[in-house]
Amino acid sequence: MKNLVSVPAAHREQTCPPETERLVRPALASGGRRRVLGWLAGVPAAYAALAVPRPAWAAAESLSVGFVYMSPITDAGWTRQHEDGRLAMVRALGDRVTTRVVENVPENADAERVIRDLARQGCKLVFTTSFGYMDAVMRVAREFPKVVFDQASGYRLARNLGAYNIRFYEGRYLAGLVAGAMTRSNVLGYVAALPIPEVIQGINAFTLAARSVNPKVQVRVVWTQNWFDPPRERDAAQAVLRQGADVLTNHSGSSVVAQAAEAAGAWMLGYTSDMSKYAPTRQLGAVVHRWGDHYIQAAREVLAGTWTSRAIMGGLQDGMIALEALSPQVPQAVRASVEQARQRIAAGALHPFGGRLVDNQGTVRQQSGVPSQRDVDHMDWFVEGVVGKAVA
Repeated sequence: MKNLVSVPAAHREQTCPPETERLVRPALASGGRRRVLGWLAGVPAAYAALAVPRPAWAAAESLSVGFVYMSPITDAGWTRQHEDGRLAMVRALGDRVTTRVVENVPENADAERVIRDLARQGCKLVFTTSFGYMDAVMRVAREFPKVVFDQASGYRLARNLGAYNIRFYEGRYLAGLVAGAMTRSNVLGYVAALPIPEVIQGINAFTLAARSVNPKVQVRVVWTQNWFDPPRERDAAQAVLRQGADVLTNHSGSSVVAQAAEAAGAWMLGYTSDMSKYAPTRQLGAVVHRWGDHYIQAAREVLAGTWTSRAIMGGLQDGMIALEALSPQVPQAVRASVEQARQRIAAGALHPFGGRLVDNQGTVRQQSGVPSQRDVDHMDWFVEGVVGKAVA
């Protein structure tokens, strides 16, 4: 098989109705930086296209697949996990697929140009792997109705545009159990890119879990205002270390936070990838994303002519996210509690946001029960125990 690279999962499928879709969207700033200027609700028009009969996708013997990455391909991090998913697809489908990859694409007009170029070059399936590409891929999808586009973490759907995502907060909850048990200073540091609901959900789930085993815990958040900016990530890690954090985690694109923890002798919990290469003595575990099964399934459906537009949301049950690479330093009792929580979340018996929820301003947000998916998708506030504001 010829696998072209240009420039230098088993999962549960859910067709999400508009009321449970992600109805929030950050504005795109100039220069490719995604800054949150607010959230927009009420986008049922984005789903109007679903009422139109889908085109008949022709079955094919082979398929050219394009991938658009928002950062360089490194050996760990967000883009690394999507690249691993692409490679899994190549291994599974062999000569039936060729792939084209464009990396380090900013979330501005360049994204639309790159996506359009992939369609013009003959790609019949294009995966765009960052939320900030959503508007661009929607415009290109209208121009190429016979090409299938699939958007990571977006919410817009059309006849030839699907969306796929992970309940990242499920993995964050497991990591919080470890962090809460292992801290001695009772201060956890969280380096975060941008305050969109996806990131806020993770911070809140991490905090709720940590405080469930250690009510004294505080989580201190520092925003970098960019998904991939190693110098800012390093500065943010140093900032939370100065505030007394002895366990770090992050929602950003590089391995810098892991390196900072290793150098400072602080514990850390990796995100997106196993970061033990960068924190060989200090990583407690890693919340790892697995995209390969989704890429394989989507490509098979396009090849068979059976692909249909829908929103896919995976989680612990599907293996699309997991807490892996637990350190020998994590006590057996903590491991057992993590495994019990994993099983309960996967079975639907435990919701990371279940029960009474109070925000960090003292307002009761939920008395009991579990939130609707819409409420989770709109989360723009921090739970009690988080030090910081849910704005950059």
